[in-house]
Amino acid sequence: MGKDSGKSGGIKIYATLFWEFFKIGIFTIGGGMAMIPQIQQLVVQDKKWMDEDEMLDCIAISQSMPGVIAINSATYIGKRIRGVKGSLAATLGVVMPSFIIIILAVTVLGAIGENKYILGAFVGVKAAVCGLILVTAVRLAKQSLNSVFQWVLAIAAFIAIGIFGITAIWAIIAGAVAGIIYNSVRLGKCRKIEITGDDEDNADEGGEGRR
Repeated sequence: MGKDSGKSGGIKIYATLFWEFFKIGIFTIGGGMAMIPQIQQLVVQDKKWMDEDEMLDCIAISQSMPGVIAINSATYIGKRIRGVKGSLAATLGVVMPSFIIIILAVTVLGAIGENKYILGAFVGVKAAVCGLILVTAVRLAKQSLNSVFQWVLAIAAFIAIGIFGITAIWAIIAGAVAGIIYNSVRLGKCRKIEITGDDEDNADEGGEGRR
């Protein structure tokens, strides 16, 4: 997956990146995290440019970088698919709708800002967006949380961010450090077991040789 997926498409892949991210930008209300379910659907399910693990890496990296996660994700994905030009196409696609819509909104805000139907629509849309984000979170959890250690980290991050207001970047950094320590300890134990097993095998072979 990744860059090789688009090599045969020529200029078409740039147009595809721009158009697909343009559609996400124009049809997703709420921006930011609200776009992630749509990006995940596009990249993993529809186009198969990435698998679930790669998408999770994309979200983690995009969230930890300065700026809006949707724009960071588009830039990251475009770069993976078709290099720097791909990142420009995807980023321009996801940004352009907001640019156009905000100009239109400022122009006509006085006419629709207090419209009860418009306000009611936004109430419903916000609820639907929360549902989309929840579905994506559940899918990613099923794919990525495969051990007690990972579940503990996920719950700890949820509590740290949701209850104590810790910034997401610190939760991600703490998770990375904990993962490095955990993996180092686990690999160290595996090596000890292998060495012990080799010593026992050598001892058995030596005993048989003396016989």
